[in-house]
Amino acid sequence: MRIQKAHMAVLLLPLIALSAHADQWADIQAKQSLSCGVYSDVPPFSSPNPQTRQLEGMDIDLCNSLAKHLGVTLELKPLSGEARVPEVKMGRVDVVIANLAYTKTRAQQIQYSDPYYVAKEVLVVKAPLADKPRAFFEGKRISATKGSTSEQSIRLAKARPVTFQDTGSAYLAVQQNKVLGVVTNTMSAIKLVNQAKASGVELGIAPEPMALEPISVGMRLEEPALLAKINDALYAMDKAGEIDQIWAKWIGPNTEYKMVREERVQKLSDMQFEALE
Repeated sequence: MRIQKAHMAVLLLPLIALSAHADQWADIQAKQSLSCGVYSDVPPFSSPNPQTRQLEGMDIDLCNSLAKHLGVTLELKPLSGEARVPEVKMGRVDVVIANLAYTKTRAQQIQYSDPYYVAKEVLVVKAPLADKPRAFFEGKRISATKGSTSEQSIRLAKARPVTFQDTGSAYLAVQQNKVLGVVTNTMSAIKLVNQAKASGVELGIAPEPMALEPISVGMRLEEPALLAKINDALYAMDKAGEIDQIWAKWIGPNTEYKMVREERVQKLSDMQFEALE
């Protein structure tokens, strides 16, 4: 009988351990802190202040606001871009806020909150083509950085991708008339248009985005309690105007990025978009 009881105890130990770690929100409450994975050096999202060496940026402010609404302290954990999904998947960070775009592949590995903004892959062209609809570019040669979501979005738009190692080389192909345009994210596109104008070249951004990329808080799969808390906090942050303030400070109209926040926090399940791979 003792042997049977001991055997049962051994079998139950993994189940006890699993149940103890099955609710990440309960773990966060118990330790009274939220570990937030952020970029180690990607301005304006998260990068060291040159004077203080402390991390600052849009994602840092979002982490701080989120922790405040959850009623816990914040622990920042700098990550590389490649480590964002693996670190949260393995539970080494509770959440990741690092300009994390929704893709089909990532959604199989981690869980996404409702998005707090929607990034866009946009097409930068010479000014005379700036009013053309997306359909005009079907079958046309368009450049992008190799292996990027920009390259994926060109295929999504039924155009022909011509890839380069960096955005600068992809833009040079536009100048040399090897392609009709270059696809990149909105922030990079605005900077590219402004820099070109300063050197006497008139560029424009085509009106229809090539692809939509919801930007969300990432967390471990199958954590419904944490997902609900994160979503509630995001809607509260939006209602209080905190996301607007953070946006305006780091990437708004009065910054070099000159971006206007067009979308509010919204249900990911309600969004109409074709997810990239």
